Amino acid sequence: MYILGISAFYHDSAACITKDGEIVAAAQEERFTRKKHDSSFPCHAIKYCMQEAQIDAKQIDNVVFYEKPFIKFERLIETYLAFAPKGFISFAKAMPVWIKDKLFQKSAIIKDLKSTLGEDTNWHERLMFSEHHLSHAASAFYPSPFESAAVLTLDGVGEWTTTSMAIGKGSNLKVMKEIHFPHSLGLLYSAFTYYTGFKVNSGEYKVMGLAPYGEPRFANLIREKLITVADDGSFHLDMSYFDYATGLTMTNKKFDKLFGGPPRKSESELTQREMDLAASVQKVTEDIVVKLAKSIAKETGERNLCLAGGVALNCVANGILLREKIFDNIWIQPAAGDAGGALGAALSFWYLYNQGERKISSVGDAMKGSYLGPAFSDAEIEEELKSCGAVFKKCSEDELIEDVTSALANEKAVGWMQGRMEFGPRALGGRSIIADPRSPKMQKQLNLKVKYRESFRPFAPSVLCEDIGEWFEHYSDSPYMLLVANVKKDKRRIMTVKEKTLFGIEKLNVPRSSVPAITHVDYSARIQTVHVDTNPRYHALISNFKKVTGCPIVVNTSFNIRGEPIVCKPKDAFKCFMGTDLDVLAVGNYLLIKDQQDENLKENYKKFYELD
Repeated sequence: MYILGISAFYHDSAACITKDGEIVAAAQEERFTRKKHDSSFPCHAIKYCMQEAQIDAKQIDNVVFYEKPFIKFERLIETYLAFAPKGFISFAKAMPVWIKDKLFQKSAIIKDLKSTLGEDTNWHERLMFSEHHLSHAASAFYPSPFESAAVLTLDGVGEWTTTSMAIGKGSNLKVMKEIHFPHSLGLLYSAFTYYTGFKVNSGEYKVMGLAPYGEPRFANLIREKLITVADDGSFHLDMSYFDYATGLTMTNKKFDKLFGGPPRKSESELTQREMDLAASVQKVTEDIVVKLAKSIAKETGERNLCLAGGVALNCVANGILLREKIFDNIWIQPAAGDAGGALGAALSFWYLYNQGERKISSVGDAMKGSYLGPAFSDAEIEEELKSCGAVFKKCSEDELIEDVTSALANEKAVGWMQGRMEFGPRALGGRSIIADPRSPKMQKQLNLKVKYRESFRPFAPSVLCEDIGEWFEHYSDSPYMLLVANVKKDKRRIMTVKEKTLFGIEKLNVPRSSVPAITHVDYSARIQTVHVDTNPRYHALISNFKKVTGCPIVVNTSFNIRGEPIVCKPKDAFKCFMGTDLDVLAVGNYLLIKDQQDENLKENYKKFYELD
């Protein structure tokens, strides 16, 4: 039985195909359209998934949408009535869009399905709808390696729900408790994202990365004025400080007054205030997540926890949760945001509606390393590179690994495009930019010359799974880069007295360890463990780098620049390669050296994408 899962129309549209509960393919629409956070109907992602599954439209048994639009409309109406007459302007702007496009979304989806897959299929009979938080919970529990688990979902908002607790046992999954809009931990974090000058729904991870540069001096103020937290972790926001329920902005003048001024303007200089605000909301978020987890563990008696929803991408909070040892095991859906809702919608239908039998993977989880997107043959790669005017050589795998290792050891930045593309926001060695973590200049160089992004942003390490305990204070798998742990003390560099007095961004240029490019200012790192069974070529590369340098780690950041989606096709990789200061590009078995390329093919890459 083939089920097509779809998420769309808010942000991060995606599609997924499952066969009898097995995940065959999944991808975000943005990777094909090259429009970051593309919310349009995922026609390209659907076509890819069907191609990967080798099926036609008539073989799709059901299509499942990840949420229920009519209930969302109900929330819009009830929210306006609750706050009226405040918010009339935003309400008046929203209503025509809803009445024209969103209210009758079933008809719109059927129309899009016919346009994408053909007119001769009765999509009315095959189209089903899941609930937003059920889709999230299903995406976390069903692919997990657990027979039973508690499931915690935290995001901005679904239809009404912002926080939910579910219990999964075998093929069964039931949502037990919910917190409803407008009270939302995700929207609280987004409010501070907006206030510190970053883009909502894309800049939250920047706030997380900025937090270690500051002190949580506003945390008590947030607890006293903005959010009331009960002993069980449930919470209530004082909405007089926020405008997201009724207005066109996240915060208001009362919020401004509380924190000493208006929001930071985008791209303006970051001050100590923004760093301290980031540290404060991060601390409050961590404390609430821990309280919720303790309450769930006590209430359910479960020893396993699954996480999903946008807040589950807060890898710092996840790391703290793991170290608290509230649960024996934690598993986080790598596509934890709305894109993963497509996967959860398909799985929830298979298990809950169709009563499908659940088979737990004998080797880790069922996500296949999250390598669920398209791969390209040698012939396809060569054709695309030739069409771009690229100069390249074809290598054996051993030659490729030797050449890339040599480039890394000589402080070259390498674009690495291999195998299937990752599903979710993290590059995991399929579509990555990689570099030598031992280089003290690499973090700043990659940020400013390759990624064109803020200099404070940290980079993640990809480390051989067998070597993680030697380099980090972490002893379990972290294949999806969703857990933060500290670099081991014997790898750290002790700061001088003078260095300890530095504040804010001044801390950036102080090497913290023997692998400074992946060590954040608080000695932490966002870890990805690399496994030979899910990504053998990436594992072979890092193993060879270890053989040459003694270091089983490479810097790993997503293969894109700021404002651009992660590359998908060889031509995307070449375009990024030529528009940045990347030195080397490895696409499949093909190796490209920047100095050998036609100078006329270089262009100002930054002009193509809106900064996020």
